[in-house]
Amino acid sequence: MSGNVIPLPTRRDEAWRYADLDALARVWGDVPQGPERIVVPAGETRSRQIVLPVALSGVSITDLDVEIEAGATFALHLLCTDADYGRMSINVLLHEGAHFEMGGAILGHSDQTLEIVTSVNHAHPNATSNQVVRSVLAGRATGSFLGKVAVARHAQKTDASQSVKAMLLDRTATANAKPELEIYADDVKCAHGATVGELDKQALFYMAARGLPPQTARKLMLQAFIADAFVSLDDDAAREAIETRALAALEGLA
Repeated sequence: MSGNVIPLPTRRDEAWRYADLDALARVWGDVPQGPERIVVPAGETRSRQIVLPVALSGVSITDLDVEIEAGATFALHLLCTDADYGRMSINVLLHEGAHFEMGGAILGHSDQTLEIVTSVNHAHPNATSNQVVRSVLAGRATGSFLGKVAVARHAQKTDASQSVKAMLLDRTATANAKPELEIYADDVKCAHGATVGELDKQALFYMAARGLPPQTARKLMLQAFIADAFVSLDDDAAREAIETRALAALEGLA
């Protein structure tokens, strides 16, 4: 490795706790060294949708550093799938009155390791953020969400929320969810929740009793579950495009 290559992460770094470091080591010298920088100018609204890029030797890394200036809004929607090891890492800085909206879906099977890692820094007052992550995992796949929300001492009137849910289609699959709040201000509204479960057998029975084949009922329930991640995407065409990719990935799981 050249002197410009950042040292390989270790599990001592909490953000890499669930990573497939063996897979990462194979390509570390070839992955971009440093994040893509995004700045949303004051008062503007921007959105972006990212499907995990084509993997390099089975490994795909997306790394974003986002700054949302005063009164601006940035909506980010992510689909994490199609890699032996896939990682989407997002670091966000919010200025006064800014808003960050994120929806992410993790869809894994076989021996895949997939993760979304976020760090949202409420550094100024009156900013808001909302993160919704939905995972569907089959086989021996591992899907992880690590999401830290930090609220500075003077960032009063912050409103931040995280909703993380995972669906395991096989008992051999693993879901890790670690939403984290670090709050130093006292006049804030911050909430997070994480659940891991299986398909509702009673609901499947109810749908079967009304004539739906079990495979169709299962697929419809999974589609509705994943749709939560993209419901905040206002652009109908963009939402349909990323949902179509997600549904295609679900076909391989359901």
